[in-house]
Amino acid sequence: MNIPNRITLSRILLIPIFIILMSIPFDWGEWDIGDTNLPISHFIAALLFIIASTTDWIDGHYARKHNLVTNLGKFLDPLADKLLVSAALIILVEMGAAPAWVVILIISREFAVTGLRLVAAGEGIVLAAGKMGKLKTATQMIAIATLLLHNFPFSYISIPFGTIMLYIALFFTVLSGVDYFVKNWHVMRDSK
Repeated sequence: MNIPNRITLSRILLIPIFIILMSIPFDWGEWDIGDTNLPISHFIAALLFIIASTTDWIDGHYARKHNLVTNLGKFLDPLADKLLVSAALIILVEMGAAPAWVVILIISREFAVTGLRLVAAGEGIVLAAGKMGKLKTATQMIAIATLLLHNFPFSYISIPFGTIMLYIALFFTVLSGVDYFVKNWHVMRDSK
């Protein structure tokens, strides 16, 4: 297994640790941040999420730069992204920090695009992510990280930045999903 695939696998292995830190009420204390409190376990979990999100860019860049792109990597990388984002969004719903309907739409889009990619792969076609998809991912990661940090540092000025970013992420998620299907509809149309 090459280095980019190991990085991707490590991202998947961080997900259970992230879930445990967010789900179990560890008594490690908390910080007062503006109008809310940030449990230290949530801060650590948010840092893990940010690190895991950053490795998404690192493994892909490294694989392309050193010509280490593999079929395993093509499978693991989007899987790791979807697992990480889905886990974080579901936890945010449980915390009451994200509306369930927004999370359902975001996760549904991910399933739909994955389904289209599977149909394309069955036809021997590789569908790459476009610029809109990268913008979707960036806005999702910013929204999730801010919400996991209980809106820090914006809680000091009482701006719901995390929630605003979540709705921006939803917009780009839906828009990129529609764009992806419009551009690649021939895959569905011509599928046997």
